[in-house]
Amino acid sequence: MEPTTDEDRRNELRSLLARIEQHPERDMTAERQRVQVLRQLVGGTQETA
Repeated sequence: MEPTTDEDRRNELRSLLARIEQHPERDMTAERQRVQVLRQLVGGTQETA
């Protein structure tokens, strides 16, 4: 198993933010919580979802 890199985390963060933006009508509480965790891990300067 390969270690998770900061680039992997940034990719996941971008993917989650895009999904949240595309479907604002959905309850994405878990995704929003994951966004917060990822931002903390990568030093978070991405837009708030």
